[in-house]
Amino acid sequence: MTIKEIQHEIVDEFSMFEDWEERFQYVIDLGKTLPLIDAQYKTDENTIKGCQSKVWLHAEEVDEKIVFTADSDAIITKGIIAILIRVFSNRTPQEILAADTAFIDEIGLKEQLSPTRANGLVSMIKQIKMYALAYDSKK
Repeated sequence: MTIKEIQHEIVDEFSMFEDWEERFQYVIDLGKTLPLIDAQYKTDENTIKGCQSKVWLHAEEVDEKIVFTADSDAIITKGIIAILIRVFSNRTPQEILAADTAFIDEIGLKEQLSPTRANGLVSMIKQIKMYALAYDSKK
């Protein structure tokens, strides 16, 4: 599946719910499915700046694709990073850099978050793109 196809799939999943209470429960459930980040990567260096809660994001290149692992100390934030990892993990740096994040607006997530959480979401996306840029520039 392409990034675009995964994004459409996520938009479709969110449209199945009638209200934001159900959608947030779904975000929480997604966070519970997030593969745990190795404890050695839960460092200040891997902490995303600009997030209200602690979010750790680790990236490594495997077969020319970037594989992300993450964790958070907050359940909603953990669900948000799980969505982003679903979209961007196991992709080439070029695919990540070329991808837009309009799907977040389509599901209305940003508007439902507090201003500090919305800033955290933007920071998560920026960090994912920065990893992609770093790996892309190594080539």
